[in-house]
Amino acid sequence: MTDSARYRGDYEALRHGAGAVTAARDVLEVTGADAASFLQGQLSQDVAALVTGEAAPSLLLQPDGKLHCLLRVSRRGEDRFVCDLAAGLGEAARERLERFKLRVDVELRLLRLTMLAVRGAAAPPPPLEAAEQDSDASTPVVVGPVSWGSVAGWDLVAEEVAIPDGVRLCGPEALEAVRIEAGVPAAQRELTEGLIPAEAGITVETVSFTKGCFVGQELVARIDSRGGNTPRRLRGVVVGDAAPPPVGAELTDADGSTVGRVTSSAYSPGLEAAVALAYVHRRLEPPAEARLAGSDGLPGEIRTLPLLG
Repeated sequence: MTDSARYRGDYEALRHGAGAVTAARDVLEVTGADAASFLQGQLSQDVAALVTGEAAPSLLLQPDGKLHCLLRVSRRGEDRFVCDLAAGLGEAARERLERFKLRVDVELRLLRLTMLAVRGAAAPPPPLEAAEQDSDASTPVVVGPVSWGSVAGWDLVAEEVAIPDGVRLCGPEALEAVRIEAGVPAAQRELTEGLIPAEAGITVETVSFTKGCFVGQELVARIDSRGGNTPRRLRGVVVGDAAPPPVGAELTDADGSTVGRVTSSAYSPGLEAAVALAYVHRRLEPPAEARLAGSDGLPGEIRTLPLLG
């Protein structure tokens, strides 16, 4: 269990004060006369509707409608866009876009930059002037607002980042706890290649159902038309006064049948309990009791998200 004074201080800053965490970030710069129309046909978001300086989350899907990756697309000019995504996923995303780049004036450039994630009720306003000065820069700058339930903040993606005055530099473990409490799925944890996006509950903010065709649209639209019904859904798990369960731990119901597996876990100072995210079979409707099969049957409760408002 993580309950050190440092961890709790980081957690308080990220949720109730002003905290920041730095991490590597992959960036795809998309330029050319056909950049807007190309991305409009590839991404789930309405790229054409973005104004310069605006950013929005989007899905890059496989042709069958399953997830390739989640990214944030930002319009930097008439023919210039920047897509930032989790570190390590940029090359595969570039290759996926290249496969569909047929007879179009589009150039793709992959960069590896740094992201400053600022969170907390007392977080300072984002440095919007940094993105506004980016139009002619050789290295792009992305500033995107973030809302994790009641926890607001912003991300700055750039070659170099600086911690704003009055903001505490925090460890990533505390940010992980805040993320899990808010029920926000993360790349390479909850958001893995081949996922049905509706299972993670991310289609509302990432998909435009009015813009027209895009690669992978059919599956997404069909599930939406059926009320978003999928075999499993992302849920929260509260384990209680115990160590966070390991990723991959099985969740079982009262009959001992496996109903899900843990994808992320942390200790939540806000709930004074270990918490986790897991994809849980739809037959187990929260709130519901479950047990961690790999922890001597440790009891837990499956809950709807977010775990904390």
